[in-house]
Amino acid sequence: MYQPSPTRKSITLTTLAKMKRDREKFTVLTAYDASFAVLMEATGVEVLLVGDSLGMVIQGQRTTVPVTMEDMIYHTRMVARGCQTALLMADMPFASYATVDQAVYNAARLMQEGGAQMVKLEGGGALAETVRQLSRNGIPVCAHLGLLPQSVHKLGGYKVQGRDAAAAQQILDEALALQEAGADVALVECIPAELAGRLTAALDIPLIGIGAGPDCDAQVLVCYDMLGITPGRRPKFSKNFLTGCDSVQAAVEAYVRAVKSGEFPGPDHCIA
Repeated sequence: MYQPSPTRKSITLTTLAKMKRDREKFTVLTAYDASFAVLMEATGVEVLLVGDSLGMVIQGQRTTVPVTMEDMIYHTRMVARGCQTALLMADMPFASYATVDQAVYNAARLMQEGGAQMVKLEGGGALAETVRQLSRNGIPVCAHLGLLPQSVHKLGGYKVQGRDAAAAQQILDEALALQEAGADVALVECIPAELAGRLTAALDIPLIGIGAGPDCDAQVLVCYDMLGITPGRRPKFSKNFLTGCDSVQAAVEAYVRAVKSGEFPGPDHCIA
């Protein structure tokens, strides 16, 4: 198996905050097992996300909604076994944080049983008190705004968010509110690139983007999408980095280089 560089220090929230201040892009990829975790660390990926996207790319579900806490704990534990220096973030699955007490309990399980170092929650300003209590309990939080895959049935499909002025302002206001509540990182999905640029400038915490243009502090992709092995149509904002590469490791290395240089996402991967 590939081994991470012995010279790389562990990536922490302090590392990510400094990278934002220094305007140095960092990279995020989803991982669901130990083998991919080891390989991704070897290529320099800073953050591994155990995404509830596993419901679709691993389990064959139509949405992320069926994914359970037990699923998330299992896969987080597998990734943790291969993760030595990257920061390990895990999704809180659908309906696992409907109340503040439930959120604290389930987030603690992801950390204690799964080995996560940060949890990610989908939602806007209504989650401010939840984020505040998680922070008070020593649980690092990534706030996910924009397109919320767990709310796909409520949204009526996978649609771009924040297109009009009112919707854009709401996302900006909610991001600031969640930062004030204690969120350590924010993630935005499928919003116009111009709005993502405004968010990056307005927030003190790092902003990770997916389908949100090049101005975010970091980029994340589902690893199966960036390797071109997701069944069906690949999202417009993704890119098959395995094309032209002779190995999975080379493809991930190409992704890391493209994000850090600003080459990815390019115009073809952005939402106007």
